[in-house]
Amino acid sequence: MGYHSDEEFSVAGDKPEVEFIDYQNDNTCQDYQSDDGPVVVTSPFPFENGKPKSVLVGETSADTICIENTSSEPVNLWSVRIFSSNPEDSYLLSMMTPPTNDADEEAKKAFLGLTSVEDRTLQPGQTLTIWLSCMPKEIGLHTSIVHVDIGDEKIERVAFLLADDNVSKALFSDKPYSRGRGTQGKKFECSTFVPGTRPVRQHTQGFKYKLPQYAIPVEVRELIECKQRPDVLSEELSMTNYAKFFSTLLVMEEINLEEEMRTYNMEGVSMRRRGNGFLSLEVLGLAEKRPSLVNGDYIVARHAGSNDRPYQGFIHKVEADEIFLKFDDSFHNAHHERNKYDVSFTYNRLNMRRQYKSVHEAELIGPDILFPSQSRYRSVKKVPFKPLNPDINTEQADAVGMILGCRGVPPYLIYGPPGTGKTMTLVEAILQLYSSNRRANVLICAASNSAADHILEKLLSASYLIRPSDIFRLNAPSRQYDDVNPDFIRFCFFEDTVFKCPPMRALMRYKIVISTYMYSSTLQAEGIRRGHFTHIFLDEASQISEPEAMVPMSAFCGRDTVVVLAGDPMQLGPVVFCKQADQDGLGTSYLQRLLCDFEQYHLEDPNYVTKLLRNYRCHPAILELPSQLFYGSELIACKGDEVPSVYDCIGLPNKSFPVLFVGIQGCDEREGNNPSWFNRIEASKVVNIIRTLTRDGEVREADIGVITPYRQQVVKIKRALETFEMPDLRVGSVEQFQGQEREIIIISTVRSTVKHNENDKIFNLGFLTNYRRFNVAITRAKSLLIIVGNPHIITKDRYWDKLLRYCADNGSYQGCPLPPPEEEFRYSGYSDTRDQPAAGWEYNQEPSDRGFRHGSTPSSTEKVLEWSDRPDEDYHSAPNAGAEPQEETLQQVEEEAGQDDVQPGQNSANDDGAVDAAYVQKYTFPPGWGDVSSIPATGWD
Repeated sequence: MGYHSDEEFSVAGDKPEVEFIDYQNDNTCQDYQSDDGPVVVTSPFPFENGKPKSVLVGETSADTICIENTSSEPVNLWSVRIFSSNPEDSYLLSMMTPPTNDADEEAKKAFLGLTSVEDRTLQPGQTLTIWLSCMPKEIGLHTSIVHVDIGDEKIERVAFLLADDNVSKALFSDKPYSRGRGTQGKKFECSTFVPGTRPVRQHTQGFKYKLPQYAIPVEVRELIECKQRPDVLSEELSMTNYAKFFSTLLVMEEINLEEEMRTYNMEGVSMRRRGNGFLSLEVLGLAEKRPSLVNGDYIVARHAGSNDRPYQGFIHKVEADEIFLKFDDSFHNAHHERNKYDVSFTYNRLNMRRQYKSVHEAELIGPDILFPSQSRYRSVKKVPFKPLNPDINTEQADAVGMILGCRGVPPYLIYGPPGTGKTMTLVEAILQLYSSNRRANVLICAASNSAADHILEKLLSASYLIRPSDIFRLNAPSRQYDDVNPDFIRFCFFEDTVFKCPPMRALMRYKIVISTYMYSSTLQAEGIRRGHFTHIFLDEASQISEPEAMVPMSAFCGRDTVVVLAGDPMQLGPVVFCKQADQDGLGTSYLQRLLCDFEQYHLEDPNYVTKLLRNYRCHPAILELPSQLFYGSELIACKGDEVPSVYDCIGLPNKSFPVLFVGIQGCDEREGNNPSWFNRIEASKVVNIIRTLTRDGEVREADIGVITPYRQQVVKIKRALETFEMPDLRVGSVEQFQGQEREIIIISTVRSTVKHNENDKIFNLGFLTNYRRFNVAITRAKSLLIIVGNPHIITKDRYWDKLLRYCADNGSYQGCPLPPPEEEFRYSGYSDTRDQPAAGWEYNQEPSDRGFRHGSTPSSTEKVLEWSDRPDEDYHSAPNAGAEPQEETLQQVEEEAGQDDVQPGQNSANDDGAVDAAYVQKYTFPPGWGDVSSIPATGWD
């Protein structure tokens, strides 16, 4: 960089004020020119383990700046001065050693702190030592730029200190981050292994109908692994290529999951004996679902470095960072604590097989479901009814009346932005059907266990209407018994605390069945046929991919079945791990495809769709920005605009504006072998805000929720709250809060360096680059929203930048200096339409090269699920893909498994229970897809 004569020039910052210097960006920490001159200047406060040195608030930390003249001539030292500091005036220079923290008052008074040292001469070989000290008054990153003007050179040094308080200090980790998984990517090349001991089976006799293997055709695998795009993905989606199109996308996803899983393989690891005959294996990153493992999965292990026949070990229990395994007895008998093992994780294909089946069966249910534009126009006669819930509004009542008037497919959509009462509307419709139609049999599917439980809870609030024997909550065997609310257990079926699907005779008696999308397939496997359910309700339908939506629909939907979808494409979308599959259509929900591609839905024909507009959740100030950004400013705030005086304790700058941005420059860190990020400075600030709010007892812990994008930040905040006896306050990810609300939401954004933004973009981590996650996060609060984060990082994202400016414009910003607006966001247009939602409620109707049109809103390609609370089998397709045995061994294993035998039962059996061979033929891959000989009909016994 060239020489600049302006004495106020700074490489680190071209203003006299330090706003933000990324300490991980080396380009901001350098000389004006270079270090090749005759004067050598040392840098104060060197990093410790790659991070700024920590100092407690209120204590002085000091270090030296040594200026050495290495030339043979005297050199004039014109000045050494503090160019700028952040916070302002937080650093001092001195020629004497600063007093220690335990020095007496006399020594402290005698200390002379300066902002500059001037006019010195350094003789040849002479070294001048100057002290730089800082006594922080608040937590966060403290930065100073020191200018040395000597001879003909101008030299700059940047100092960093991280000020901790007692809370953040307690969260400090001295374990440097290291991946620490040894050589990765190796796969056991073995045809057989010694079988392990399975957990308790779902059924001792297995299900009535078995699920085919759906092995990936060799030709298709080779095509995709060679990075070639299958021709079907360039075709327009139609009835003739529907199964092939989505099967191809699922293969792309599955191959990606296999590759992802292999990265978690381990070499030379130990296991230890645990009670009841288990061996435990530590799997760091398990809490972040890296890899994602549940009960019933298995690993393959053998002695390190050997070519011995490997052993299969089934997972019986999953804890925070270890799994409990059972192998063959011979493996346990030969185990010693000193033994080292190579471990290969395997990918459980169960959910992928369910989805393959669903897209093939979907072709049997016809165009009224898949392509409503091809069906005749329908006119629904709205049925009048007396609301059971007196609080439902006009739009909600219209939706319920239309649902009651529907007579079969196409689906009816309820498009509901945050807080508009989608679930309330569904519950009212279900209760109306239950109380007025004796023939009604209702299936309700949700995206996760917590969402399904939420629906059950809402239905039970009207328990005076429902006989307990008429309602059933179906749970996967992998779900922990203790995870279920004790009030809900009586609606579940289980043996020895293991959840099961009851036999057919019991299933037929239930009038209302609640399940996750994936596990609803067990109803079909048990023998429930298409047409049994008169109504199918799919809640949060925008969160799931189309093959997932087809799991219940293709199994149970007949021409007379009423299908109702509720969701919002502007909130979290399907979880897809393969970026290419996501872009080619797997990341587009079925609900979104209907809204984008079919005129009757796109134009909001009331015979097909109801749009909810009234938001009852959020204070108008909280609602205004998301309404403007994502919903064309059409949302109607129905909550009062009063701000409770109890919030005065946190010093809201604008007492009528309950959205506060607290700017703080912390340090994002990782520790040990854990890949998840945390920011202890932000964690401390969050805890401080919570303690202030709850100090007088007027705000309850249950009123507060904390949202943060990284699992380790969740852990750190929970740990700090436990110290203050607040273990029950909810802390979680955006995904864990979707569909929920709290009076107060505090968001910790974690990121404090620019360096990792690109990585976050690639893997879609954190809050940045994902407008849907942003939308959900800021719409969970009812009366107070507080964002804690580094504004200099937040401003890099256009939506977070708008929130930051929204707070600043309303005088509701506190903390470190605000950054200037990003240049690219000063213009009204967007340069990259892929990163923006379509304006308001409109969707891009231009043809897509993905085979069908699904608008311009990108889906959430969440490569790593750090945020999920879905330990259930319905989201078992998280990244647990990897090494698997050869096909014959895998088929043998699957056929032996109770809970893995989830089979199609719809129209597949005659009255005597024999399998219909013609039906079996429907479930092979379509012609041209490759060799399907590996899908034997004998798998249907």
